[in-house]
Amino acid sequence: MNYLNNNDSYCFLKSIFAVNGVLRQTDEVIDWLAEQNKKVHVKIEKTDFAALKNWKVTNDSIVHDSGKFFSIEGIHVNTNWGNLSEWEQPIINQPEIGYLGFITKEFNGVLHFLLQAKIEPGNVNYVQLSPTLQATRSNYTQVHEGRKPLYLEYFQNARPEQILLDQLQSEQGSRFLKKRNRNIIIKVNENIPVCDNFVWLTLGQIKTLMQKDNLINMDTRTVISCIQFGSFDSDVVDFFNFLGYNSFENNIEKAFLKSALTAKGALHNTENIITFLTKLKSQYDLYISKVPLRELDNWVFTNNSIHHKENKYFKVIAVDVEIGNREVVKWSQPMVEPAQDGLCAFVCKEINGILHFCVQAKLECGNHDVVEFAPTVQCLTGNYKHTKQGALPFLDYVLNAKPNQIVFDTLQSEEGGRFFKEQNRNMIVIARDDLPVDLPDKYIWMTLNQMFNFLKFNNYINIQARSLIAAISFNKI
Repeated sequence: MNYLNNNDSYCFLKSIFAVNGVLRQTDEVIDWLAEQNKKVHVKIEKTDFAALKNWKVTNDSIVHDSGKFFSIEGIHVNTNWGNLSEWEQPIINQPEIGYLGFITKEFNGVLHFLLQAKIEPGNVNYVQLSPTLQATRSNYTQVHEGRKPLYLEYFQNARPEQILLDQLQSEQGSRFLKKRNRNIIIKVNENIPVCDNFVWLTLGQIKTLMQKDNLINMDTRTVISCIQFGSFDSDVVDFFNFLGYNSFENNIEKAFLKSALTAKGALHNTENIITFLTKLKSQYDLYISKVPLRELDNWVFTNNSIHHKENKYFKVIAVDVEIGNREVVKWSQPMVEPAQDGLCAFVCKEINGILHFCVQAKLECGNHDVVEFAPTVQCLTGNYKHTKQGALPFLDYVLNAKPNQIVFDTLQSEEGGRFFKEQNRNMIVIARDDLPVDLPDKYIWMTLNQMFNFLKFNNYINIQARSLIAAISFNKI
């Protein structure tokens, strides 16, 4: 559900253009994060499965003693999608719907977001900026017998008029089994206490910090990707662009803004796009059945890992964790460790005067509804650097893009609570005239405004696409 009205759209637009905050300058935030890293005791070590405290390791699964949090299970996959019709793998089963939430408040008329400098055991650089509240149901119901998450009551007691955004969005479909979280933004007017490792930032500041590697965590990215900026006639958008820029050097930012705000002129209308996806969902099947974890075909279960026999894709490991400022400061858990960094990229092209994004329909074994929209290129489970030339549509185009075509190129971490030091290269590439409008099967052109509209509903835009959408700025950075 999206509660957005025109006033909220203007609040978000004003915040995205505010690249310097009222309360703290953007450059200061990087130093502040470094200080947060120094202040907190962190110790994370790999261990054996037998040493996991409060976890049962059985023939069938790895599960917490409480039956809550999450489990590692084995699945058998059957599908008529793609070249591989059948396989087995471990997967994270976490059926709980957790909170990913921001408290926002206006300062000097500019909307600010309350972010937390949060350490997750799998983070590449420990501290990253997370939402105000980032908690599973097991966390906030205190199954771990630790403290309640800070600011939880603001979300539990939020009145309808306070809610700016409230959606269920999917998580990584190749690693989670039908996992979703509640993405929510609320607005307060009263003064609220700001705890030691929290900071108020504008939307523009968050997007500026996304230009650097691994500063904005995945949960922040998924929430801000869902923000709607409204739909306007093209002449109104041109007026916004005229007001927002004093030079002609910001062409790509102007194109992003027009693609985000313009409701008309897209190559395909919404009905065509729904038909495109519905047809694929009706043509392709996805059948999942459980398999005992120790009996997975082509996977090896050792004392300290579950890995593919060819050391591909990912492996399941066990870790001991100590983090000084968490609700529970010491625990152990299983995690998923990737075999290599991945690549997620959008290729964009101006069509009929509006920037369009090449979107692929992608089936992943953990998807809630078979197929979701994904970036043009999404290589997470295989090594894209060693992929045979021409084997994946648009991969060579992205990797061979000229510097002046690349408008975004950073490393972004996956969710550090479940994934161990996983980071993927995120790119946005502007196509030259040599890229035709005609696309391969399972690909379609969409404007940014259309993707925002599909984000209002569940299970349409996958988390890798949302991560890239979150990076899009209307400012020259």
